[in-house]
Amino acid sequence: MIEHIMQFDQQLFFAINRGLSNPFFDWLMPFLRNRYFWTPLYLFLVVFFIRNYEKKGIMLIVFLLITFALADMSSASMIKPLIHRLRPCNDPSINQMVRAIAGCGTGFSFPSSHAANHFAIAVFLVTVFRHKWKWITPLALFWAASICFAQVYVGVHYPVDVTVGGLLGALIGYITGTIFLAIQRDKQWSTGN
Repeated sequence: MIEHIMQFDQQLFFAINRGLSNPFFDWLMPFLRNRYFWTPLYLFLVVFFIRNYEKKGIMLIVFLLITFALADMSSASMIKPLIHRLRPCNDPSINQMVRAIAGCGTGFSFPSSHAANHFAIAVFLVTVFRHKWKWITPLALFWAASICFAQVYVGVHYPVDVTVGGLLGALIGYITGTIFLAIQRDKQWSTGN
């Protein structure tokens, strides 16, 4: 069973990494997975939360940082060292066929920390704000999914890596978002007033 999943995972990886290759994606995908590319968004969130929610905005930022830290630590420091799965671009059995267009990195592949971190942030925001802004769910999930897709496209992760990383991050984001709402005990967060 595991062997069939791994074989399908590799086939899907090549379908994305090689099969969907085009000049536009070759230009765009390295940006999507670059943490500095998203710095303006993170700064906007900090300013927006503080300006609009004051003390609660600071709590939002603290909870976002906790969410990010939990996702990153659990994926990078706990699971990756246990699994030791090589990145596709570092796997000697296939690396000659991989289009590694954004560097390869030296760490392990499973699960993707990019996927865990961004899905944790996205699902935290969805959990906290979905009653206020209906549009946040598709926007936040599309944002996180696009980063996951970019990780596969540039050759640094398999689809299973980003899927499991995304699920891990989503679970963490949901838990921290739910705790944030419980701590606030303010109806405006849950009713959208």
